[in-house]
Amino acid sequence: MINNYLERQIKENFPYQPTLEQEIAVKSLSEFLLSTLADEVFILRGYAGTGKTSLVGALVKTMDQLQQKSVLLAPTGRAAKVFSVYAGHPAFTIHKKIYRQQSFSNELSNFSINDNLATNTLFIVDEASMISNEGLSGSMFGTGRLLDDLVQFVYSGQGCRLLLMGDTAQLPPVGEELSPALFADALKGYGLEVREIDLTQVVRQVQESGILWNATQLRQLIAEDDCYSLPKIKITGFPDIKLVPGTELIEELTNCYDHDGMDETIVVCRSNKRANLYNNGIRAQILWREDELNTGDMLMIAKNNYYWTEKYKEMDFIANGEIAVVRRVRRTREIYGFRFAEVTLRFPDQNDFELDANLLLDTLHSDSPALPKEDNDRLFYTVLEDYIDIPNKRDRMKKMKADPHYNALQVKYAYAITCHKAQGGQWQNVFLDQGYMTDEYLTPDYFRWLYTAFTRATKTLYLVNYPKEQVE
Repeated sequence: MINNYLERQIKENFPYQPTLEQEIAVKSLSEFLLSTLADEVFILRGYAGTGKTSLVGALVKTMDQLQQKSVLLAPTGRAAKVFSVYAGHPAFTIHKKIYRQQSFSNELSNFSINDNLATNTLFIVDEASMISNEGLSGSMFGTGRLLDDLVQFVYSGQGCRLLLMGDTAQLPPVGEELSPALFADALKGYGLEVREIDLTQVVRQVQESGILWNATQLRQLIAEDDCYSLPKIKITGFPDIKLVPGTELIEELTNCYDHDGMDETIVVCRSNKRANLYNNGIRAQILWREDELNTGDMLMIAKNNYYWTEKYKEMDFIANGEIAVVRRVRRTREIYGFRFAEVTLRFPDQNDFELDANLLLDTLHSDSPALPKEDNDRLFYTVLEDYIDIPNKRDRMKKMKADPHYNALQVKYAYAITCHKAQGGQWQNVFLDQGYMTDEYLTPDYFRWLYTAFTRATKTLYLVNYPKEQVE
């Protein structure tokens, strides 16, 4: 009786008539919500265009109407912002919710697993394909295993349970072959009962989309392990996919910046080296920026940083992958063999929060994701020389950990980024440069990369310098 009522409420909150597959998912979700089993988890797997977001949006709305508690989480700030918009409910990063900052230990600020003070609450995690469970050496968060910590946090709360949702055709976390948070066996390992549903049927409303039509073909090839010849991309009859030869790239990018804004346009590349070429070209030929850093420049954080947020409660730390906009450049200087800038930054995915920080400019042009280890070591030991007169090693290290140059934010330009960095985000316009393809690149990883890149675009996908034989 109650189950039927709950199902009906969720369906009424759908923006359209649910598909049969979605109706089955609604029934299963209703049973999960009404179940009295404490150690139960729900996995909702759904490919692009199968109505996963509509389903969860309807679920969250229903829970709000029935005054049932839910907490929305995502792995990154951008993913949390996207989740919040489509669910009509505040969303947080996983790290912000499940970790708390400890007092200084060993001069480093560590984060331990928070106490879950919530009761009878459903924690809904979007983009769960990005959740890693590889132990990270030197991680400052909990056990270093994000999935372990998430499960421990949620189920330590009275009557709290977890709904994990994501897309198994996307790129798995770096260093892992699969996305552990979306596989039942990984979750059964925590002693949890698993309910799971797969959405595979593309809903009628999006069948006219070339982006989703091609994404569907790609994920079917992944499922069939047919990943060893170049996939044909169908563009005929689809206005949302365009071929862009190199000669027209500047004009098309300029149009997108003018019509939809810089924050709704992104170039996705296969490597940091390629992204650097694009970033330098965009700044010089479209934005006409001659200085290395200008007010208005869009940057991406290249390495987690805990130093510049210590005096603010709005942000616990600045995460790798976070987007920042330069509000003001106060001065640049060269010291310790590196170049630095003192700036004010705005974080659009953190409610436009602003803070002052030092930036390390050398990483802007590096072909590596962040400062290479040998350069990091060189910076460390050069700065350490300033404190060499402090006899006590512990006191010396304390000074080091509080040094604004050693703690400078490592950043890259954010007009062009790699696909792993784009994951979890969405932009109206995505320019995709897959680079030169040879047979050695034809692996399931490439197909996941392509699928993930395609599904970042919500309005138009631009295929840059695509070979004619790969389109139809």
